[in-house]
Amino acid sequence: MRRFHLLIILVLFISLACTIGTPAAATTQPPRPQPPSPTSLPPATETPTSTEPGITPAPTEDPQTSPAPTQAIPPEVAMQMNAIQQQVIDLRGLQPAGAVPRALLSPEDLRQRVINDFLADYTPDEAADDTIELVALGLLEPGFDMNSFYIELLSEQVAGYYDHEVSEMYVVQGEGFFGPERLTYAHEFTHVLQDQTYDIDEGLNFTDETCDADSERCAAIQSLIEGDATLVELNWFYEFSTADDQQQIMDFYATYESPTYDSAPPFMQKDFVFPYDQGYTFVQALFDEGGWEAVDAAYADLPVSTEQILHPERYPSDTPIPVEILDLLPVLGDGWRELDRNVMGEWYTYLILGYSIEPAAQLEDTLAAEAAAGWGGDTYLVYYNDATDQTVLVMRTLWESTTDANQFADAFGDYAQARFGVDTQGSTDHMTWTFSGGYNELGKSGAETLWILAPDAATAQLIRQAVQGQ
Repeated sequence: MRRFHLLIILVLFISLACTIGTPAAATTQPPRPQPPSPTSLPPATETPTSTEPGITPAPTEDPQTSPAPTQAIPPEVAMQMNAIQQQVIDLRGLQPAGAVPRALLSPEDLRQRVINDFLADYTPDEAADDTIELVALGLLEPGFDMNSFYIELLSEQVAGYYDHEVSEMYVVQGEGFFGPERLTYAHEFTHVLQDQTYDIDEGLNFTDETCDADSERCAAIQSLIEGDATLVELNWFYEFSTADDQQQIMDFYATYESPTYDSAPPFMQKDFVFPYDQGYTFVQALFDEGGWEAVDAAYADLPVSTEQILHPERYPSDTPIPVEILDLLPVLGDGWRELDRNVMGEWYTYLILGYSIEPAAQLEDTLAAEAAAGWGGDTYLVYYNDATDQTVLVMRTLWESTTDANQFADAFGDYAQARFGVDTQGSTDHMTWTFSGGYNELGKSGAETLWILAPDAATAQLIRQAVQGQ
């Protein structure tokens, strides 16, 4: 299952609202946006010539190193960028190792990059498989057009990004380089410093391949990366933003619309801002304990689960319990293929319970969070039969205690009752639901639960016996 964090390190207009609050609630601490007039630009009375590491000279970027397609960077904008870079260096305490190509993108340029770069390796078949899996989890309607949705969502929401694979930085330009763009630049330059200091690809082992293999670990690492950049962004906002910046940000939020995000399935809305919202909370907790030294130390001892991000007090000691499920293809027989094998984690367990595509099956947020909070470790597998259009989902979870397993089972029973109908078994340790087109069950033994979604009870029984006999 492709999670949003696999696509690109990006920054959302929406994410800052989650962190600072809405304009109505803000006074001297407003959020981020676009701008009316160029009056906030400082006078370009001189052209900076600094060649300090990471400080790019002000005139338009070198066409040999500047990414394309781009808008040429005016000298006065480049001067502002240089000033912001030095401010971020001073705030974060990391020293740049060298200059990085940077560019302004128009919204049209961004859309083309979403299609050509972000989603170039995301094939229609992969999108279809992800949809099948998310439908089985109750998070999407059948037939959801994943590829088209990603294009629209990312085109709408990306305010800027640092592409760590090619070491290039972009800011999406609205009507000029004003409060929103300046704030975005502070965030994205933090990613430059992170990459040059820690090496996101090799040093942190944060790649498409490693994320495909362990999406839970990947979600935790991106939360550290984005939480760090968001904290710097907010510090820059409080210490260096001008009155014009703040007014432009307020003006933007007064009129900002995000129809694609607003119409997204409930779980996607929550998942999309996770690295920024929960990541910021995690990094802020580290900072409160030991300042930037504590944040830097986390790059040497990386978080490995969304549980640690959601509960900073559990980092770094509470690591996931390894859970195994053997290959079930010999049990299922001919015609089946494995779509996915990965870790669901506390965060997605919470999303399943609280943000189902079916409103009636959405548990109250606090109940869903408490039911997922005792997560200790899991493995899930998804299989699909193309000929019969049937899906099998198996999720084996180890909880921190029997009490935690019971709490999850009780919450899952309420969720499944709303999604699948009446429990046909009536046992607290083995609940079953037969519904049109399939069969669902949850078994509980001590601190372990086993969720099976299958075409029928006979298939589920074969799976259960195989898993329990391991």
